[in-house]
Amino acid sequence: MDRLDNTIRPYAWGSPTAIPELLGVEPSGEPQAEMWMGAHPGAPSRTARGTLLEVVESGPERELGARAVGKFGPRLPFLLKLLAAGAPLSLQVHPDLEQARQGYEDEERRGVPADAPHRNYKDANHKPELICALTEFDGLCGFRPPAEAAGLFDGLGVASLKPYVDLLRAHPEDAALREVLTAILTADPEEMSRTVAEAAAACERLGGAYAPYAGIAHHYPADPGVLAAMLLNHVRLQPGEALYLGAGIPHAYLGGLGVEIMANSDNVLRCGLTPKHVDVPELLRVVRFEAGDPGVLRPEASDDGEEVYETPVDEFRLSRYVLPEGAAAHDLTRPAPQILLCTAGTVRAGEHRLTPGESVFVPAGEKAEVSGAGTVFRATVRV
Repeated sequence: MDRLDNTIRPYAWGSPTAIPELLGVEPSGEPQAEMWMGAHPGAPSRTARGTLLEVVESGPERELGARAVGKFGPRLPFLLKLLAAGAPLSLQVHPDLEQARQGYEDEERRGVPADAPHRNYKDANHKPELICALTEFDGLCGFRPPAEAAGLFDGLGVASLKPYVDLLRAHPEDAALREVLTAILTADPEEMSRTVAEAAAACERLGGAYAPYAGIAHHYPADPGVLAAMLLNHVRLQPGEALYLGAGIPHAYLGGLGVEIMANSDNVLRCGLTPKHVDVPELLRVVRFEAGDPGVLRPEASDDGEEVYETPVDEFRLSRYVLPEGAAAHDLTRPAPQILLCTAGTVRAGEHRLTPGESVFVPAGEKAEVSGAGTVFRATVRV
């Protein structure tokens, strides 16, 4: 197996302290948002054999296994991350596989440059993802019931929100959500700026259930995404809890440290809380206007001590082992690629000693045992 040397991305929303604290190093003073573990071309992990992208490309079946290559092609199907949000990320959705293929082919046909700021589809793949909290973690996930959103808006006492309140109390619910989100994103910018400012001041004054939106408005004071965020469920994960984010589900991360895994894609359609391009028509084509519970996941334990976060996709499978002092070694050998990440204590993966934030890549079929006293996350695929 290969020890990984991973890139940390300094996005502006990142926490300057969370990842350094996990790694046991001094903060650099700049935000450290994500540490990438995988073979994504944007920042592939480095190994003694070259970048993980080069390693995989040099022998896909050797590294990934014949079944994974047959199912997903000659590339690592997932990207694993440490994610540390010190400020809200953009409100966003991801397309399903067919939408991604259609969108990518359309933009390729129209000659939209790959690096154009208005480009929506970087590839032809979908991007389901899972976030598992390492600390208390705040996020937004999926639409809350429209009547509940209407009550939240109404409680602010902002006159310009009254039309949204009336729409949200209409039926059917999916049409109400679509109409209100469309109205928010297409409103006159000056009028919307004033409405957001009034709503933000009311959120600050009222606190309680409004506190998360006051915090969002602090970072994005005139952004219509502040109101769009109020349409969504606010979720506070405790360590070990997770959220699965499928296609079309609007979401945003607000704060905290977690382990994130996703299909290997860059496709994001933004709804707000960002200075980047928001393509409203394409967004409305992709969003699923369905209210419901965000569905907090807790791991399901197996007899061998593996705790699995069950999801409906095959491109990734995330689990963890919480290893007590003196426990017997666990055999993790399987005919598929794996990345093992230590997040607490000290564990041994094969010949490698791992402390928090350290990781290894395990090629398909290679003998893999873990032992020690700590927590190790296991990222692999379903084959």
